[in-house]
Amino acid sequence: MKIYDITQELFHCVVFPGDPKPEKTAVLRIDEGAACNLTKVSLCAHNGTHIDAPWHFCRDGKTVEQISLEKFIGKCYVAKACGEVTAADAEKLLDKAKKADPQSAKRLLMKGSAFISAEAARVFAEAGIWLFGNESQTVGPEDAPAEVHHILLGAEVVLLEGIRLGEVEEGVYLLNAAPINLGGCDGAPCRAVLIDFA
Repeated sequence: MKIYDITQELFHCVVFPGDPKPEKTAVLRIDEGAACNLTKVSLCAHNGTHIDAPWHFCRDGKTVEQISLEKFIGKCYVAKACGEVTAADAEKLLDKAKKADPQSAKRLLMKGSAFISAEAARVFAEAGIWLFGNESQTVGPEDAPAEVHHILLGAEVVLLEGIRLGEVEEGVYLLNAAPINLGGCDGAPCRAVLIDFA
């Protein structure tokens, strides 16, 4: 068994343009005579490796605590991609995942500097996948991410953004990307890991 940590370290993470950066403040320090070390943390729900809940773009969408953990934990398929992912690319990816393991096609992770087009998002939404993840801080084009988010989150496909798959080969893995239980929020950081039982 091999475990891959696919999470960015939060305080040195890539931040989506315009989002506040995570910060930490020392509240207590043993070196200064306190009984313990205590740190205060301030962050955006979408800093680093995080999930997007449907409420992020959908007025009546589910918030973090309303999403079943089953969507974040289970078999997934990792595939390489580069540039814009088209509808045809999305169909090929789904077929590849289904052939490798039908359960892995519910959770798809994209390795590489890629983003999905609105047409690809519709393919994934219509296929009824549960989770889509990628290495960018947004699944759609950075300069116009709204349409892709509306399509996927509107179909209750949760998004796992800002993962790191550099050492991970294409194939089937067990994913655990359970978010912090931030009740009433539109997203949440998570510690995402892949487990390879091969």
